[in-house]
Amino acid sequence: MARRERGDVHLVAVSKTHPAQTIEPLLEAGQRVFGENRVQEAQDKWPDLRERCPEVELHLIGQLQSNKAEDAAALFDVIHSLDRPSLLKALAKAYDKLGKRVPCFIQVDIGEEEQKGGCSIADLPDLIEQAREAEIPLLGLMCIPPLDKEPAPFFALLAELARRHEPEPGAWGLSMGMSADYETAIMLSATHIRVGSALFGERG
Repeated sequence: MARRERGDVHLVAVSKTHPAQTIEPLLEAGQRVFGENRVQEAQDKWPDLRERCPEVELHLIGQLQSNKAEDAAALFDVIHSLDRPSLLKALAKAYDKLGKRVPCFIQVDIGEEEQKGGCSIADLPDLIEQAREAEIPLLGLMCIPPLDKEPAPFFALLAELARRHEPEPGAWGLSMGMSADYETAIMLSATHIRVGSALFGERG
């Protein structure tokens, strides 16, 4: 048993590639936090859904191109994939222009996989400092562990990195865990789990 309070863990329903008619049953059931991978896809389907359900909280969980920073800041409530100085600068500029500051998780390349996004562990302290200087609110750290390895050590490492760098004990969250490993992530202190196929079924 994880012995976590219900309110300690937020379920981000990953609705990427799923049309509005597939999302609507979850809205009717009371789900209010959703995750999308691509800015354009979210722009196409969420304005109408949010007009009907304005309390929805929309999270960007996929990699973000710097040239999409302003669009992302305008649409999303949380960004999980801040991972490099160039994106940080683009977001800071967008936030200043829009007059809003969207909170972010810093994505960490926890498995040292070049093909994945994420800040290296070695570069993490500098990126955190740059975010603070740019007044970008940080919610914590995010990771996607390697697919072919046991995820627990990577989740434990992310939790340790958060403890090492958070401004005060318990201040930061951990965005980690997906359909195949969210139970392990919750055991290891996840605060946001990103679940898609377990809710929507496998995509075709």
